[in-house]
Parts: sequence; C-alpha cells; structure tokens
Amino acid sequence: MPKDRNSIVVKIGDVAIGGGEPIVIQSMTNTDTADIKKTTKQIIELYEEGSEIVRITVDRAEAAKAVPFIKEGLDKAGYSIPLVGDFHYIGHKLLRDYPDCAETLDKYRINPGNVGFKNKKDKQFSEIIEIACENDKPIRIGANWGSIDQELLTLLMDQNNRAKVKKSSNAVLRDALIKSVIYSAIRAEEIGMKKSKIILSAKVSNVSELIKVYTSLAEKTDYPLHLGLTEAGMGMRGIVSSVSALSILINQNIGDTIRVSLTPRPDENRVEEVKVAKEILQSLGIKTYRPDVVACPGCGRTTSTVFQELAIDIERYIEIEMPKWKKLYVGVDQLKVAVMGCIVNGPGESKHANIGISLPGTGEEPAAPVFIDGNKFKILRGKNISDDFKKILYNYIKENYNKKL
Repeated sequence: MPKDRNSIVVKIGDVAIGGGEPIVIQSMTNTDTADIKKTTKQIIELYEEGSEIVRITVDRAEAAKAVPFIKEGLDKAGYSIPLVGDFHYIGHKLLRDYPDCAETLDKYRINPGNVGFKNKKDKQFSEIIEIACENDKPIRIGANWGSIDQELLTLLMDQNNRAKVKKSSNAVLRDALIKSVIYSAIRAEEIGMKKSKIILSAKVSNVSELIKVYTSLAEKTDYPLHLGLTEAGMGMRGIVSSVSALSILINQNIGDTIRVSLTPRPDENRVEEVKVAKEILQSLGIKTYRPDVVACPGCGRTTSTVFQELAIDIERYIEIEMPKWKKLYVGVDQLKVAVMGCIVNGPGESKHANIGISLPGTGEEPAAPVFIDGNKFKILRGKNISDDFKKILYNYIKENYNKKL
C-alpha cells in the first residue's frame, strides 16, 4: 500500500476524519442507553480518557428516546462530544419514528449485513440514507464477518464453486466483506448521500485476516476507513492482538479512525480500550498524550527493586500530574524521561532523554546520576531519591515549557 494514501475528509461534529487528518480514537459505551444517567457518565469518562468520538447502542424505542436527553446532559456539563448511534435490524424505524434522535446524533453506524433482508433490504437501507441526508449526518457503513450479508456471501461462494481456479473460503469471505461495504457506499451515493459523508469499515477478529481485508479495501477505495478487530478479546490477548493489527495497518498509512474493542471484566472501567488506543498512536509517533518514561527490564545486575519502584512511582506521578501540566505548559506531552537500573545502559539512555536517572545496580556505588538534556546534572543519594527526582523533573518542566496564556 502506498504511503501517500489520502482519503476524503468527513466531519463528525467538530472532529475531522480522513484526508490526512490525525487518526481519531473512538470507543463505545456498554451501558443500557435507556439509562440516561449511567450512559452520560460513561460517555464523559471515555471522552476524558481520550475518546474523541463515542458510539452508543440505539436498539429500541427507549434508547432512541434517551438520546436527546443524553446530549442535553453532556451540553449542560460543558461537553461537546460527537455521538454516534449504532443501529441494527430496525434502524430505519427508530430513525423515522424518533426524529429528535435522528437530529441529535452526529453520525449513524449501519451494518449492511442486517440493515434489511431480501426485498426489504434496499428499502430499509434507502430510508436510513434519506434520513441521514435530510439531517445532514454522515454514516459509517460497517460490515462484520460475524454478521455478513448472507445473500452476497452465498452468491460469491456459488461463483467460486463454478470457477476453474477456486479461492479459499477465507478469501471469498474477505471479498464479501469488501464488496458489501463498497456496494453499500455506492448505493448510498446513488440515493443522494455525498461522498464526504461516508466512512467504511470491514471488521474481523483475526489479526492476519484483518490486515488482508483492509489492505485490499484501501487499494479499492478512497473513503475514510475505521480500523479495529471486531472482538479483540480480554486482557493481554486482546491488547496484543489489537496492537499487532492496528500498528501494521497504520504503518502502511491505512486507517483514519480506530477503536480497540476489548472485552472488559464485570464492573471493570471501560476506559482501558481508550488507553490502549492512545498507547498505539503514541508508540508509533503519531500523537502524544503524555511524557514517555523509558525503564529498563532489569537483569542479574539489578537484583534490588529500587529502580522498579522508582519507575512505577514516576509513572504514577506523571499520570496524576499530567492533566494539570497539560493545561499549564505547552508541549509537555513531548517530554521524555528515563529511569534506568545500572551502569551498562543507564547513563546512555538517560542522556537520550530530556531528563533521566541511572540508579545503582548490584555492587555499584550507591549513587544515582541525573542527566538533563544529555549532560550530567547532579548525583542523588540517600532515601529520598524519588522525591528529589520528582522536584528536578517538575523544575525542568517549568523552565523548559512555555506557560499557556
């Protein structure tokens, strides 16, 4: 895939997606949308963590009725957060019967695999597109391999069975996903939707298959693309799968907006998926959200836990203070900090950072040199190294980052 792929720009509220704009993070609530208080609270939590767009389920009348009140609550709390309505099966009916919902949402997400079946499919799809056009709303046409358009898949399978050179079943499934969203986008334009109002996605839950789908999709169209595994999984597995897939695609300049679809544990905070998405973009050098803290993994030269404890303490200190620093100091999220554990790589890594500390390893002199912008600043000793280093760190920020007006 060429590195210079530029898609069309689609505006979702005040957020621009595509056309070389920075990649946008989005997430989705897992509350009952009809519960206005809980849903509003979770939307704010996701937004505060860094989700620039938040999607909510609109699956029945009670949810559709709640949407304007959720938006009202966000406005009263001082939040301008683009809201996306997620519609399946009866989206046409809900948007038609609850015009306040249709008007309030900033974007509609529809699935070509369940927007309608047989002779009702085009009618119901057309109805959603017409309502979107009337309200000047963009849409995401999002296919999933778990709910793929069965008529199209059956057609492609039949064609493949008759072909002299047969494709694998996975290849046919990929074709079906790609054709499904592209056909739907073309049909939406025929109905009257502007090209600058359409975003596409074609999600699977397998990393290698996702890469193949999006590489092909990016070659075939210039619509903005939303990336994500449809179900990444839980914990470490979900994180690793998402990082693997999204990093490869983003490095090929594929993708304009992303979601990391992690399965949370019961009552677990929903923001974990946003944190992972931020880490992906920061690690690739696309966006910065907080200072980088480099810490060595430890080895037989670092049998003491001092450097580990200090690294954890500094990470926590930065995480707590960062919201305040970002409001006060321009560019503080670009700061690089190193917390190293012995003389082998410690001084070198510390010199590469804006500010770094090299703690004594096993058998070394109990002294911790601090480096600022590549030069040795001072040596810390004693029991208060952590507090002393935090003071040096904060003084560096005050002296090197301009205060916001």
